[in-house]
Amino acid sequence: MAMEMKAPPIANPAALGLGGFALTTFVLSTHNAGWAPDLTWVGLAFFYGGLAQFAAGMWEFKTGNTFGATAFSTYGAFWMSLATFVLLLLAGKVPEKDALSDLGWFVLAFAIFNTYMMFWSMRVSMAVFLVFLTLEITEILLFLGYFGGSGAGQGLVTIGGYVGVLTALVAWYASAATVANSMRAKPILPVGNPIWSETVAMAPGAPTHQAHAG
Repeated sequence: MAMEMKAPPIANPAALGLGGFALTTFVLSTHNAGWAPDLTWVGLAFFYGGLAQFAAGMWEFKTGNTFGATAFSTYGAFWMSLATFVLLLLAGKVPEKDALSDLGWFVLAFAIFNTYMMFWSMRVSMAVFLVFLTLEITEILLFLGYFGGSGAGQGLVTIGGYVGVLTALVAWYASAATVANSMRAKPILPVGNPIWSETVAMAPGAPTHQAHAG
């Protein structure tokens, strides 16, 4: 009788997804806050926050993690879409007078997505919930600012930049915890228990062998 070969375990993609999201959010948010020049974030949006995070989402499908797959794939596509919009704007394909309004609708649409994901993140861990909570606040401030005619370093967009930096720091912590906790049987960095826990949840920051909701 042939011996059945056991498939090797898949590394937790959440560390990469959260890291790509955190770094790209940080660089764009420093611009929105008026601290850094524009366009530094565009390459990151295509390749780290975009491609790498999207790939992490595809690997989350492989682990059976619906929440992580949806979150990372969506925000990977978010970054690539935003970078593409900026390139179209620079190429003169988007009227400059429409740019802020277009950005407002863009961010509003993702804020709607983020709202229900924020609620479901309460079944994951406190760290992941805080990522979605701070991101929700960031997106609300940004789309209100854009609709009000504010650009980077102006009005509510500036405040959105500040909160975006905080969002990045929380996401970086969740990424670091995922890496550190994967290296030992006993967790090193705490991510906090789920706020809403009917079942054990698996998503960014949780070991891949645990059961998950959804």
